[in-house]
Amino acid sequence: MKFKRRMQLEVGLKQIEITPLIDCVFLLLIFFMLTSNFIIAPGINIRLPEANSAEVVETTTVTVTISSEDIIYIKGKVLTEGELSDYLKEAKPKSIFIKSDQDTSLGVVVGIWDICRKLGIERVSIATTQREQ
Repeated sequence: MKFKRRMQLEVGLKQIEITPLIDCVFLLLIFFMLTSNFIIAPGINIRLPEANSAEVVETTTVTVTISSEDIIYIKGKVLTEGELSDYLKEAKPKSIFIKSDQDTSLGVVVGIWDICRKLGIERVSIATTQREQ
């Protein structure tokens, strides 16, 4: 029986393929980007005190959104001023929150304000952003 004195090692890959690793990392990056929230609503986190005699108070605030093309929206639905008046008569909100684009004509905002005054809605707020100084 004859034995080989010199054993040769099989020559394999001398470098590690990182292409599959890059693919996996790229897919994870896309997954996390799509599932994360980029819009963070500013606010103050508070913990309310507890009470045994607490009761639920329903606030009836309606948010009216006006686009730069003077289109009126409530909860994503397009309304005319007449339909808005009918909606507010039916909903009977205590306050109105108007979010309008800065390019909206003043006449549309004043028209909505007039509708609110005719219906007896006293609390009308207009959304603004703070100007940087």
